[in-house]
Amino acid sequence: MRTLVLGGARSGKSAHAEGLLDDGPATYLATARRLPGDSDWDARIQAHVDRRPPAWRTLEVPDTASVVGALARAGAGDPPLLLDDVATWLTGALDDAGAWDERAPRVSTAPERARLVEAVAGCRARLVVVSAEVGLGVVPATRSGRLFRDELGAVNADLAAVCDEVLLLVAGLPLRLK
Repeated sequence: MRTLVLGGARSGKSAHAEGLLDDGPATYLATARRLPGDSDWDARIQAHVDRRPPAWRTLEVPDTASVVGALARAGAGDPPLLLDDVATWLTGALDDAGAWDERAPRVSTAPERARLVEAVAGCRARLVVVSAEVGLGVVPATRSGRLFRDELGAVNADLAAVCDEVLLLVAGLPLRLK
């Protein structure tokens, strides 16, 4: 069973996704990259860690290869996985591609997206995937903002196609889309 949980900033999507799994063993696949010297970011990461049940294990997967590897290694009898979150993973993929340089040629993460979606589709363990929904806002004023919105919208649509269940969190309330 694969579930995609979408929502805007501070919508409660991560907490809801965590609640879909019981307090028993689970593996939390954390896509956030640690930023040296950013104490606010460290505090946000720690807050996520602190609210998880003690039986959960955290595995940091800050790039496509580590996410894909973790999903591929999971077996049908293994504890469930929670991948949080795709927007943070995408930010790293765009960082790696040099996409933020407004003067550089436009970048596509289509190969990275395809690898991620294929790994999600092939994951044999129970899997919950969290991602930000960006399709409800204004058109970003910058090229990099539009690129991020477009790429995240594309990967969310691709993930929704391979997931058994899709939920959208609005104001902390889940809406079942699929």
